[in-house]
Amino acid sequence: MGNILHWLHERINFWTKPATSALAIGTLLDLTRSRTDLVIENALLLQQLIILKRQLKRPQLTNPERFRLVFLSHFTKFWKQALHIVQSDTLLRWHQNLFRMYWRRKSQGRPKVESETITLIRKMARENKLWGADPIRGELLKLGIELSKRTIQRYMPKDRNELGSSQTWTTFLKNKANGIWACDFTVVNDWLFRQWYIFVVMEQKTRRIIHTGVTKYPTDKWTAQQLREATPWGKGPKYMIRDRDKKYATHFSAVADATGIKELKTPYRTPQANGICERFMGSLRRECLDHILIHDQNQLRQVVNEYTAYFNQERPHQGIDQRIPDHYDQTRSKPTSRRITSKAILGGLHNSYSRTAYLN
Repeated sequence: MGNILHWLHERINFWTKPATSALAIGTLLDLTRSRTDLVIENALLLQQLIILKRQLKRPQLTNPERFRLVFLSHFTKFWKQALHIVQSDTLLRWHQNLFRMYWRRKSQGRPKVESETITLIRKMARENKLWGADPIRGELLKLGIELSKRTIQRYMPKDRNELGSSQTWTTFLKNKANGIWACDFTVVNDWLFRQWYIFVVMEQKTRRIIHTGVTKYPTDKWTAQQLREATPWGKGPKYMIRDRDKKYATHFSAVADATGIKELKTPYRTPQANGICERFMGSLRRECLDHILIHDQNQLRQVVNEYTAYFNQERPHQGIDQRIPDHYDQTRSKPTSRRITSKAILGGLHNSYSRTAYLN
């Protein structure tokens, strides 16, 4: 019985749908259809003809044209047969996109936040650097102001949206500066265009260069040996900032663990996470290596050592309020009547100035 009903249903659909091959049969079948179906089908066909008149190999439909086709298809059950330039699945996908757009626009109709509340959110974010959206939401609830976390994030300063309740990298460096070192490599070419690698270990708080090394082959074992030399008798920092280069591998990590150093690996392609050490590398190149023709490894090591001594003992630094790394805790000297003398550094590339020990 069920098969017979299914066969009858298919026959009725076949008899009532528009014909696509024989014109005479199609005309007779159109007489059995309602006027509404015929008008809508004609409108669909007319819309497609307008698109095809552009004389393009593959006409691109605009959003209003997509909307009109979807809208007209709603009024006839024969819309699939009336489509000729697009597939029925394509029309259904357009309808889904319109549905998403409709609810997206409707969801934006939520009530606006009062200007006093926005000012309060920004004040809380400014006065509490470690607060994210959750702590601010809790404080607002205490005041009888109920907002979602997403709404609070929208009105927070742009650089605070992703903070959460944890401290930022900059805050961490400031709070733990006493126990943080950083290391990094830079590359220089000699007069024969050979590459030499310079390794540097720096103390974050004082900007003092702890150790330097020069090599042509910076392997993991070589880098681990440099860390041993920078931490004699097991004395080292609590943290060591480094990137994720393969030059820091198992041997380097083993020496760090044995010395009690916790490695802080910077994210990929973020040199600003090790910005202080990167800044020194830039100063080393701009103030020294870019002005000297390097012949061999011994000369390069001598130049780096002389610049490092000048950097630690003579050169004031903006990052530490114009203090000198080796004299970080000393108070600034007061003007006296002693004679001022200068000392040439790196063959006169730089000069250091001081007062003589005796009066004129």
